[in-house]
Amino acid sequence: QVTLVESGGASVQAGGSLQLSCASSGYLISMAWFRQAPGKEREAVAAIFGPGRRTYADSVKGRFTISRDMTQNYLYLQMDNLKPEDTAVYYCAATRGFVPEEMKPSSYDYWGQGTQVTVSS
Repeated sequence: QVTLVESGGASVQAGGSLQLSCASSGYLISMAWFRQAPGKEREAVAAIFGPGRRTYADSVKGRFTISRDMTQNYLYLQMDNLKPEDTAVYYCAATRGFVPEEMKPSSYDYWGQGTQVTVSS
């Protein structure tokens, strides 16, 4: 059984920074961050495969950085220059193998409980 536990969500002002963390109970090749704002569908933020291949949503390119510590089974999301539109519940997602469509929620088998990020203007 795989468990994912997110942490690091908080309330910040626009222009600020946050780092989200996701602790995994084991090593999983494909991991990603998704977010869901009230009344909106869950959307991909960033994904990472193995040690380094990364993909980002256009809305966060240049502001967010996804990374992982493979020795400790942690996934991170560094979020800089936050905007009010980044307000959402952020979820960590993972699956054991490589995925053909890394920015789709259906590609992932395991999900965390989510952590709230609120950005005020």
